[in-house]
Amino acid sequence: MGIQKRYLVYIGLFVLMFINYLDRVNLSVAAKSISETYQLSPIDMGYIFSAFLWTYLICLIPMGLLADRFGGRAITYATLGLWSLAGIWTGAATSYGSLFASRLILGVGESASYPAGGKIIREWSPASERGVASAFLNSGAHAGLCVGSVVVGALILQFGWRQSFYITGALGMALALAWFAFYRRPEQASWLSPAERELILGSRGETSQRLSANMTQSDALKALLKSPSMWSLALTQGCAGYTLYLFMTWLPSYLAATRGMDVLKTGLFSAIPYGAAAILGLAIGWFSDRLLKGSRTSNAERRKLIAVLLLLSAVILATPFVESIWLIEALISLSLACVATAMAMNIALTADLLTDGSCNGVATSLLIMGGNLFGTAAPIITGYVVAATGGFAGAFLIAGVLLLGGALVILSGARNPIRLTDAAVEPRSNRTAQAI
Repeated sequence: MGIQKRYLVYIGLFVLMFINYLDRVNLSVAAKSISETYQLSPIDMGYIFSAFLWTYLICLIPMGLLADRFGGRAITYATLGLWSLAGIWTGAATSYGSLFASRLILGVGESASYPAGGKIIREWSPASERGVASAFLNSGAHAGLCVGSVVVGALILQFGWRQSFYITGALGMALALAWFAFYRRPEQASWLSPAERELILGSRGETSQRLSANMTQSDALKALLKSPSMWSLALTQGCAGYTLYLFMTWLPSYLAATRGMDVLKTGLFSAIPYGAAAILGLAIGWFSDRLLKGSRTSNAERRKLIAVLLLLSAVILATPFVESIWLIEALISLSLACVATAMAMNIALTADLLTDGSCNGVATSLLIMGGNLFGTAAPIITGYVVAATGGFAGAFLIAGVLLLGGALVILSGARNPIRLTDAAVEPRSNRTAQAI
């Protein structure tokens, strides 16, 4: 069929998440300069770091509902512009209160990324490509983490910490304008060939932006919360997210404390696993689609690959018993790549199991909330474990056990389709609800 132009949308999702995480890592890299500028204590900086997550978690479900109501295009360019302006505000802040407020707004804007991304995947991806589309979305985040610290560090050295926020914020604004100008649903995309449009529309499944007349968004949310499969997906995402946040927050400290690395080496050895996660994530996402292509079994089959990835991620349990730094780096890279890919495949599996694409945004929000609720506990629990034991073996043990538990949960729990059940509809209508 020639060039598959839908891959331009997948690449757009990659760039979207790349800039998202570039903006997130900016504060971490600039933290020392900011604390010196405002004479902030570690406690003050702790609140600045956490402010983003407060609004991020609060806004996840509302953003999913908005993505379902208005579609991926409107929510993506609006919130991308919002978080980019918040990043610029961080650079322009002149007081602690202003700095804190900018991070709260950043959390609001960035909370839409995964719900809107999940909605766009449902709009644009044939069912046979949801794995690779989700991998593009998630790999952008890890590519941002991989190169972000290097790029932002260079910007700070060259121009100053305020200017680093202006530049990364401007990149986001440019992407928001591009998204507004070029992105459309496949039904309206004039740059899409008729043959490719027919392929997408014929194999993506139901994606209506409107619920049935006798159901509200509140009904849909209640129905999702009653689904055992939805709970299994969210719990599995949490088990995987714990390990991801463990790496994101404590990997540099682990390398410095246990391997005696300086700052330069710590940055390099921390970046390598994220690069591996970005590259292997795309490869495994493509492989998952090839594995399931032409399968006549249920849409739940992707859960088996997720379980295998989580089991492979549990190699982190061997880390305390290894001395070679390169072998440790290999184990961490394998674990992070597999856990990150499992989380991406979970997004694809959510779309696989949903029989009604009109609630894909809020379903993705519930999934991401599961990952972040567990994830936010990881750095705190790890801190207590390290303080109590003087090492990281216990922290890796907790992560490994959760990964094994997540594999069991996804295998046993995410078997059945996620429907907007009759129970959610009957109070508003005496008619028998149609299977969607």
